[in-house]
Amino acid sequence: MPKKKKKQPPDVVLEAGKKAGRKAWNVFGEFKEFISRGNVTDMAVGIIVGTAFTAIVTSLVADVITPLIGIIMGGIDFTELSVTFKSFIFPEHNVVLNYGNFIQSIVRFFIIAVCVFFMVKAMNAFRRKRPAEEPKEPKIDEKIALLTEIRDLLKERNGDEVIPHSDPSENKSSD
Repeated sequence: MPKKKKKQPPDVVLEAGKKAGRKAWNVFGEFKEFISRGNVTDMAVGIIVGTAFTAIVTSLVADVITPLIGIIMGGIDFTELSVTFKSFIFPEHNVVLNYGNFIQSIVRFFIIAVCVFFMVKAMNAFRRKRPAEEPKEPKIDEKIALLTEIRDLLKERNGDEVIPHSDPSENKSSD
């Protein structure tokens, strides 16, 4: 009976490398499947467009609207408002509370919110769907309409019940 050879360390390393390579390809395949889903791509596009949109809105607020509000309000700049407290423990250090920056941030937030509201409203109006048209009844061939009318008249004359208008081509029976 031949003796079984023990796996040599290089074989073990080689097999472990192959196994790791298969796992890496499996992970890569899963990642490829995940990234190619429509919702991930849509999310990425949304983030990119959102970043560009943020730059537009920030510029609109900082360069157009805020200066106009400053003119209307007499040049008030909230960022300069602050209160300085003297430290009792360290007299050489003062604590500055810049509440003006906070007020300015709140004002900017409301301005941005209003701008975004009107931009979204304009975009929704731009892509608003038209009301759906009512489905039209299919046009019936003149010959079929004439035959249907004759059938109904004959049934009326014979006293049979008149069946509502229907397309005889729909009632074809197999011969």
